[in-house]
Amino acid sequence: MHLPDHFLDPQTTVAITAAAGVVVALAVRRSRDELAALTACAPDEVAGRAVVRARVRLAAATTALVFGLQMLNFPVASGTSGHLLGGALAASLLGPALGLLSVTAVVLVQALVFADGGLTAIGPNVLLIAVVGTLVGWATARLVHHGVRGRRAVHALACSAAAGGLVSVVSAAALFALLFAAGGTVPVPAGRLVSQMVGVHLLIGVGEAAITAGVVSLAHAVAPGIAAPGAAPGPVVGAAPSAVARRGALTIAMIAAVALSPFAASTPDGLEATARTVGFADAARDHAWSGAPLADYGAGSDLFIGITGALGVALCAALTTAVLRGIRAGVSPA
Repeated sequence: MHLPDHFLDPQTTVAITAAAGVVVALAVRRSRDELAALTACAPDEVAGRAVVRARVRLAAATTALVFGLQMLNFPVASGTSGHLLGGALAASLLGPALGLLSVTAVVLVQALVFADGGLTAIGPNVLLIAVVGTLVGWATARLVHHGVRGRRAVHALACSAAAGGLVSVVSAAALFALLFAAGGTVPVPAGRLVSQMVGVHLLIGVGEAAITAGVVSLAHAVAPGIAAPGAAPGPVVGAAPSAVARRGALTIAMIAAVALSPFAASTPDGLEATARTVGFADAARDHAWSGAPLADYGAGSDLFIGITGALGVALCAALTTAVLRGIRAGVSPA
């Protein structure tokens, strides 16, 4: 669901970008508070720094994981595919604030390096994929987790994560339809747009739910307590389980981006298919860097997609690490 340039008019784009920027800024502040709380809970300064460092590394690995899994388009209907948004997954592993920053980093790398999503559409893409995907996914997972908390832990985690994934995708699709109906660059039948977007993304949301539940269950298996749908996780796992989860996330990210991405479905995703069906596909403008060697993950320059996938995984991890180290610098030691 990566919007290209010129789907939305300039006024709508500016307003959405401003709103997304405010939410991201609040997430930065909240993340700083969470890292400070982790530091304060540690018995001494050395232990506090170690706990925060482990959280930063887990966030970097989660960002890489979301990027890698997003490269795997899966078929959902005849001529249509979908891919993970990852907001509910990131929120389950990191909490809503760090999860939001993690998915924002993915959106930025995709747009700025691989021309996936328009430059002027970065704000709307952050709003739909990172803000809505993460916060709606987290809120839904929290609600469902409260209702199924009497079940076995792994079942409760899987159910809540799956619900968060499904609802987050459908919510993002519905919000885009409403935004386009209000500020799209071409007139379209609003009812048809909403029904088409929600219908196809309901199918994509089923895939999102399955992937999110599977990854969260796996994370719980290797590091019990690390996955916390609907809550901001604290220092609930030791260094060894956290390291195992981090290495596992990076391994899955690399397998997805390098080995599996060449076999991803090549059919249009839900947004592109809807644009063609409803009649606004021609409103899109080519990315300003569409001729760059890495554009479209190297398709235009005949680069093997696995190479660009590995680069994207590394860049996502590096960007998240750099941002969170900057945030961590403002955290007072215990």
